[in-house]
Amino acid sequence: MRFLIVGDIIGKPGRNILHKKLPEMREALAIDAVIVNGENAAGGMGITPEVCEEILSYGVEVITSGNHIWDKKEISAYIDNQERLLRPLNYPPGVPGRGSIVLETRGVKWAVINLSGRVFMSALDCPFRTVKREVETLRQITNIILVDFHAEASSEKIAMGWFLDGWVSCVFGTHTHVATADERILPKGTGYITDIGMTGSRESVIGIEIEQVLSRFLTALPTKFKVAKNDVVLNGIVVEVDDSTGKTTEISRVSVK
Repeated sequence: MRFLIVGDIIGKPGRNILHKKLPEMREALAIDAVIVNGENAAGGMGITPEVCEEILSYGVEVITSGNHIWDKKEISAYIDNQERLLRPLNYPPGVPGRGSIVLETRGVKWAVINLSGRVFMSALDCPFRTVKREVETLRQITNIILVDFHAEASSEKIAMGWFLDGWVSCVFGTHTHVATADERILPKGTGYITDIGMTGSRESVIGIEIEQVLSRFLTALPTKFKVAKNDVVLNGIVVEVDDSTGKTTEISRVSVK
């Protein structure tokens, strides 16, 4: 199985480049399934039902999210009815939506888990204990499991990689919007990268117009942020997983203008 995993989609510019480039990337990279983080896909913060359906219509199999999943109020009533939109698994019991999914592609079952970190983030349930229980359940169905760990601290992400080494196929970080250069296959076969970056404008401050962010830093006054539109890049990774063992055999970064 070959997966294309796309970093945080930032607003309409991010959606547009995904729509334009995904067909040729699927063919050129021999991709079997696509996972994208969509928590900033609607106006740079949150996701709406309409935007979710739009992204899925491009040929995306799963949309993951993070701490901005609830920023658009209409998503709470929608998320229970769209199983391919995930929210972090470690929200408390009773929260709408789901944190994992099992799909099947060309006769092979595979799973995605979405987690949120806790360091410099909201205090959710422990991601380590939560994911351990979920992996034990999912491994009864498939040994191909990919984990989106949406977290701020590099140390927490790296710790999660080691914690899950040999138990899942890949742990990839999202949230910071800045791609890291530490992709590797850990000793027991789990692919790992601290952050896969964003799909949005490089001529920006993590996807937002530069002057607005500078104003916030210089004045400390509230500022309404606007998504930047220039020099848009799609960032992510390609992960190849052995169908029989569930171990990663290849992990590489991709960056497409």
